[in-house]
Amino acid sequence: MARASTRDARRKDTREKIELGGLFIKAGLRYETRALLLGALIDLGQRLKVDDGERSRLTQIGAEAFRNGRE
Repeated sequence: MARASTRDARRKDTREKIELGGLFIKAGLRYETRALLLGALIDLGQRLKVDDGERSRLTQIGAEAFRNGRE
């Protein structure tokens, strides 16, 4: 039983990573360097801690992109 739950957890983790990678592609960032992407995410994480307006603004942009099927 423990083996099955470990396997399920690994599959869930793998699926989540694939979905997150897909977001980079959807955003048009497929060919950017990993260093740039990580730097941008770190910066974003810091800005979101202090600016709820930025969170709302970016959420709206993302929701619109999903509605329009942006790729």
